[in-house]
Amino acid sequence: MIGQDNHEVERKTLAILGVLNASREPLGGRAIADRLGLQGINLCERTVRYHLKLMDERGLTRFEGRRDGRSITPKGIEELESALVGDRMGSIASKMKALSYQSTLDPGNGSGQLPINTSIIGTLDLNAAVDAMQIAFDAGFCVSDRVTVAYSGAGLGAGVIPAGRVGLATVSSIAVIGALLKEGIPLDPRFGGVLEIKNGEPVRFIELIEYSGCSLNPIEILAISKLTSVRLASSTGNGRILAHFHEIPALCRGAAESVIEKIGNIGLKGLIILGEPNESVCEIPVEPNKVGMVLQSGLNPVAAAIEAGINVMLHAMSGMIDIRQLASYKGLKGQPEVDSKCAEY
Repeated sequence: MIGQDNHEVERKTLAILGVLNASREPLGGRAIADRLGLQGINLCERTVRYHLKLMDERGLTRFEGRRDGRSITPKGIEELESALVGDRMGSIASKMKALSYQSTLDPGNGSGQLPINTSIIGTLDLNAAVDAMQIAFDAGFCVSDRVTVAYSGAGLGAGVIPAGRVGLATVSSIAVIGALLKEGIPLDPRFGGVLEIKNGEPVRFIELIEYSGCSLNPIEILAISKLTSVRLASSTGNGRILAHFHEIPALCRGAAESVIEKIGNIGLKGLIILGEPNESVCEIPVEPNKVGMVLQSGLNPVAAAIEAGINVMLHAMSGMIDIRQLASYKGLKGQPEVDSKCAEY
């Protein structure tokens, strides 16, 4: 029992270190708790402060003052990079499957819960971010053009939006996977990557990260690394977008086409290519008796904002939302109340 307790303490410690390591400035207990919530880790502010005190004693964090909170130390960074790597391997693929099974989307009446990605943006940057995303939405480089916004202190997905920020939810490609699974079509997630587009057509993957051996979300890594050119692909038909590669049994191809048509009728159009049995797709070979399927990422519009210089904190696969809470991104453009709402917090 003691070993299990110590293991749980270590997991919480690593989660807090991860938040501090991702921040450019020191953070207090409340801010850390908010950001952990966005990752689906629910720790109250008091619990976070308790762990921070223990971490100070171990030299993993440094107290910067009551106003500034804590920052991570070099020893803390070393601990974060080396600890529990084995436990994190393959965790992304597991999370994808878990969210897929939670999806309750009904294409018949357009109701139910579906998975989202959450992007955290500065309150004053929302309109600029929406402007930057427009070209990707209009070009169809998205799973859906439906979005929603949550302001400081409000819940979105599995987390709470930090003070001074706005959360923008976009539909995740896992919504497509969930619809397939609901119809009994098994699916094997293989890669996340950067897909080259030429003359408006997908050509080949130029970057690939395998889900089964990854402890971090490949799409987040690729988006933040600025390896995309979504805006260029949207305007000229030539560029690089974020996409996923999956496999389904060859016998399920016809059923998959039917499901994809149904969800397309309610605005979910994440499919790029559904291959033929045993044939390579975008230069990626498939297993025998399998069909390759390429889905575009729901974070492509956000990647377009990152390309435009907007500072964005990404949380892919951040939770579930009722589809009725989503509306066309066009409703966000030029909202005069955006700044005033955020200023109230």
